[in-house]
Amino acid sequence: MEQLIIFAVLITLGYTAGTIAERKHYRSINARESNFLNLPAVTVKNALDEDAEIEKVHLVLGSVVVSIDYFKRFLAGLRNLFGGEVKSYETLVDRARREAVLRMKEKAERANIILNLRIETSSIGQSANKRQALGSVEAIAYGTAVYLKKKG
Repeated sequence: MEQLIIFAVLITLGYTAGTIAERKHYRSINARESNFLNLPAVTVKNALDEDAEIEKVHLVLGSVVVSIDYFKRFLAGLRNLFGGEVKSYETLVDRARREAVLRMKEKAERANIILNLRIETSSIGQSANKRQALGSVEAIAYGTAVYLKKKG
């Protein structure tokens, strides 16, 4: 009985700590995204006017690795048993992708636009025989930062 109580306390503690950390990260992402509303990142190769004069271009890259907490891993294990969507992993991947795009935009300081945005995700800590559970998610966002000449 004591072991069951300890298990329940640890699960509750893991859930609480993970939820607090996730909410804090989402608040940080939302605040930083509002700072970059004036820097569009598009998936097309050429979204510029034909008469636009380009000053310079360069590759920008943002990458992040986000780890999954024990409670989400536990929930995903249950979901794998019964089937269905694994919502606990969806928020993990969403946070990783948004954070990677933000880090990419931070490196494109004063750019006018980021063209040809691409986002790659991969799992870290999963063995070849798939017995080991997902440990972390890596997201990489990259594109071409374009700086236009100022008119005048």
